[in-house]
Amino acid sequence: MRGSEKELTKKSNKQPTLPPLGPRLQRAFRYAAEKHRGQARKQTTVPYLSHLMAVASFALEAGGDEDLAIAALLHDIVEDCGGMPRLREIRQRFGPRVTKIVEGCSDCFGGPKPAWIDRKKDYLQGVRHADGDTRLVSACDKLHNVRTILADYREHGESIWKRFNGKKDGTLWYYRALCDEYQRTPNRISRELEIAVTALELAVKKNTKSSNAPAQRSTRKTAKTIAKSKPVASRGR
Repeated sequence: MRGSEKELTKKSNKQPTLPPLGPRLQRAFRYAAEKHRGQARKQTTVPYLSHLMAVASFALEAGGDEDLAIAALLHDIVEDCGGMPRLREIRQRFGPRVTKIVEGCSDCFGGPKPAWIDRKKDYLQGVRHADGDTRLVSACDKLHNVRTILADYREHGESIWKRFNGKKDGTLWYYRALCDEYQRTPNRISRELEIAVTALELAVKKNTKSSNAPAQRSTRKTAKTIAKSKPVASRGR
């Protein structure tokens, strides 16, 4: 075998390098489990930690490193578990890169939450200008959310929309808008999100066919109103 052929064989047999995962990730998992203790997914008995584990798994499967996995585990801590003091704690424990991603994945930072539509439009604005790390973790979060919504919709039908502040029209608008935004920089996660969002839209459309035409026109009108309304100013995310 010639030298060049030997080199090609060596390269083809070489195992890919695994991202180093160590004590920091273990500490982040314990930290997330502690802060989210007693929390469940919307109107279910599913521990909220299951969502954080899924998002971290997606981030690693998409090629993310330890920092991205940590940020995925912590992405909801600021808005759900203490606001800005928690963000400062994350910086001290896990560093500036993780902090930046968590900040970019948060749609509020303490105090009374603004109106749902304002928060979601603000989040969309932030995602448009976010770095690649933040966009990836954010997309992983939304992918797990949409897959869960789709599974619950197939099992429970229209009743699931009562769980969401945006109800059916707002929720569908929001995930479609995010999906379209992530497609500007396509990757494994954005493609899976497109599949999941499309499947959810088709499931809703199929179910809606059994309702009367005026109700369908009302739904379309509401979705268009949400999409065309003026976006709010960014809050510095």
